[in-house]
Amino acid sequence: MTPWQFLISGWDWEPSVIVGCALLLLFYAAALRFRFSWRAGCFVSALVLLFLALVSPLDTLADTYLFSAHMVQHILLILIVPPLLLVGIPQEVMRKMLERSMFAKIERLLSSPTLAWTAGVGTMWLWHWPPLYNAALANAPLHIAEHLLFLISAVVFWWPVIAPVENLRLAPLWAAVYVFAACTAHTILAILITFAPLGIYPAYLQPADAYNILPLLRGQWGLTPAADQQWGGLLMWVPACTVYLAFILASLARWYRNPEEAGAPSAYPAAATTFAAAKVHAKDTQA
Repeated sequence: MTPWQFLISGWDWEPSVIVGCALLLLFYAAALRFRFSWRAGCFVSALVLLFLALVSPLDTLADTYLFSAHMVQHILLILIVPPLLLVGIPQEVMRKMLERSMFAKIERLLSSPTLAWTAGVGTMWLWHWPPLYNAALANAPLHIAEHLLFLISAVVFWWPVIAPVENLRLAPLWAAVYVFAACTAHTILAILITFAPLGIYPAYLQPADAYNILPLLRGQWGLTPAADQQWGGLLMWVPACTVYLAFILASLARWYRNPEEAGAPSAYPAAATTFAAAKVHAKDTQA
């Protein structure tokens, strides 16, 4: 099979992905009253990337043939899609949501940088632990759970850095430290995978070649099992840390523009920044 033939036939039309992306798009469009903006472009781009990551031939390569393709998929689910989703939520929409007690309670939970960092980094490390990673490859429901947890934990992780409402974010210098610590943890995991013995993820050693593309991957492209594992580790290492670096530089630029925002960790507005509570306080003050 040629690469072009595989690009046409290698799609996995998973109903849960199609329905999930469609519902998210419909809910988002209704919340914005079907008005388009640059934020809407970010949100739609996130859904398109999410759809391609889980349905396109990339998913087929990731599930069956290439560990390196799986790493590209994970980078999209952890470092690209969640930030775009958060950037895509308009401030006025989030403010209205925070007026409801349920969303206010969720915000209180997300307002802990320690919890958010541990959830994001911990989930990443947990699912790359070989026994669990290999189990997910062999079990479809577990694999779906893995992808969902990646998305949810990544949204939680990025919340303190790029929450839709600016005063819910970490102060710039602390945001830079927060992201740098995650980059360090990501780098350590990537180094361990890159230089690990061959076969820690044995499903990629002799994959079932339903599409007859193994000769192309192993021969013409040179993606032997050893090279594939090393490329996977390097993809987790260099491109992923480039994304983290971009957020660190953005945080430092924000601090440079407004150095008074540097603040201390306690300056992060946790549960006390519930908009409903702020409204009640304002009414009491007027009275």
